[in-house]
Amino acid sequence: MKILIRVLINAVALWVATALVDGISVSGDTAAKRWLTLLAVAVIFGLVNAFIKPVIKTLGCAFYVLTLGLIALVVNAALLLLTSWMAEELNLPFKVEWFWPAFWGAIIVGVVSWLLSVLIPEGDSDD
Repeated sequence: MKILIRVLINAVALWVATALVDGISVSGDTAAKRWLTLLAVAVIFGLVNAFIKPVIKTLGCAFYVLTLGLIALVVNAALLLLTSWMAEELNLPFKVEWFWPAFWGAIIVGVVSWLLSVLIPEGDSDD
């Protein structure tokens, strides 16, 4: 259940980013197709963050220290661009145009997903 909640939170955060940032878009004939695309992209984004981000953090540890963590903004933008590329390879109509939309979109996705995670309780692991 926690994974499903995380995917939904990421999908909403990606939707907010598409609404606020020019250069990030999701297309589809109907709202249902757009939301299904956002859900699929949220899964891809979650997998990218789960598997690639820890490797980058480990290999780039010195850069995180030297920049006081600000390199994380660039890394998150790059991971959003990677997600966009993977979505295009899977013929999903989700597109991030270039670095700056990815940069601002990554900030928005991070803030919105954090906010929703605080507002939506995931429940205890004892359930």
